[in-house]
Amino acid sequence: MDSCLMVWHMKPQSRAYRFAGHKDAVTCVNFSPSGHLLASGSRDKTVRIWVPNVKGESTVFRAHTATVRSVHFCSDGQSFVTASDDKTVKVWSTHRQKFLFSLSQHINWVRCAKFSPDGRLIVSASDDKTVKLWDKTSRECIHSYCEHGGFVTYVDFHPSGTCIAAAGMDNTVKVWDVRTHRLLQHYQLHSAAVNALSFHPSGNYLVTASSDSTLKILDLMEGRLLYTLHGHQGPATTVAFSRTGEYFASGGSDEQVMVWKSNFDVVDYGEVLRVQRPPAARVSSSGTLPEVDPLVPPGRGRSQESMQSQSQEPVSMPQSLTSTLEHIVGQLDVLTQDRLRAVPWTAGSGRYAKNGCCGPLEFGRCQMRSCRTSQSLDALQPGPEFRVSQTSDHVTLFLQVINWF
Repeated sequence: MDSCLMVWHMKPQSRAYRFAGHKDAVTCVNFSPSGHLLASGSRDKTVRIWVPNVKGESTVFRAHTATVRSVHFCSDGQSFVTASDDKTVKVWSTHRQKFLFSLSQHINWVRCAKFSPDGRLIVSASDDKTVKLWDKTSRECIHSYCEHGGFVTYVDFHPSGTCIAAAGMDNTVKVWDVRTHRLLQHYQLHSAAVNALSFHPSGNYLVTASSDSTLKILDLMEGRLLYTLHGHQGPATTVAFSRTGEYFASGGSDEQVMVWKSNFDVVDYGEVLRVQRPPAARVSSSGTLPEVDPLVPPGRGRSQESMQSQSQEPVSMPQSLTSTLEHIVGQLDVLTQDRLRAVPWTAGSGRYAKNGCCGPLEFGRCQMRSCRTSQSLDALQPGPEFRVSQTSDHVTLFLQVINWF
């Protein structure tokens, strides 16, 4: 690793930025919610906040005593959290440029730490085989999840803030409810360690990256594997959806960065995301979290009576039965024609090379259904598999660059 950051623009022929400043390998990056700042962590034990422009100026944050493994901005951009091999999770002020406090109950390296969507909670994953949920205000550990049989490599919050998903060296992905702390889903689909995961903004899908060189896309509402994606030659080390869900990017030990274009209906998911979200999960004085209803898209979760009353008022109906059926048929046509493409990116010139395309990959539309409690998918049959041809070009470094878009 060359200790540099690379920032690419999605448009072809756009200039790529290469930032130098760290004294050792860069292990993690994260854009601020506004996209005006970029944070990076390194083996040199420091965190840097960059202004992603031509000058590439940065501010150095020092407090960790070992490699910084993870960095993540709070949703308001006012603070960020880091995880380190010094066994601590640290919270920092972005604009005051200072260290605030540490969370220190892990007994081994901490690989990942993330803020909840509302910024009230922090979740961390560690080589001590636990996932810990913290209250940012009280700085206390609310709960420890100990179901993993090996090091926990990655963890993140569901977009609703009501669930967390964690990946581990035991080849599994687990999903817990942060309100009841119950294990909701357990996936054992990879044949090697799962290194990273990312929720689609709708919350309905999860993509994982594994040392078995594959990416897998899971349907969380159905509780099943949708697709297995082949493209990396060697371990896939990171993966992240863009903020609209239109793209996701993956990086691997083969020095390749692949930007995949999904055929999720981004417009429809945008409508789902604009629906009023449930109240943010808050920690009560007893240390428990109140129940919050899951996010429900328009047209679902209504009582039978309300649906019947609407059917009696044809003026308020958006479509007739005939047009509705035509719409469904049209969507089926789209689902059988759309393709998901992967594009390997190359550093330096700022251009990307289209050197391969996988076979057809059809995604289902939004199906908000109740999660199955403690659902085990150990014996699940593999879904369709798709492969992407490789390019000889090499990429200097990539970690979550797609999160900027």
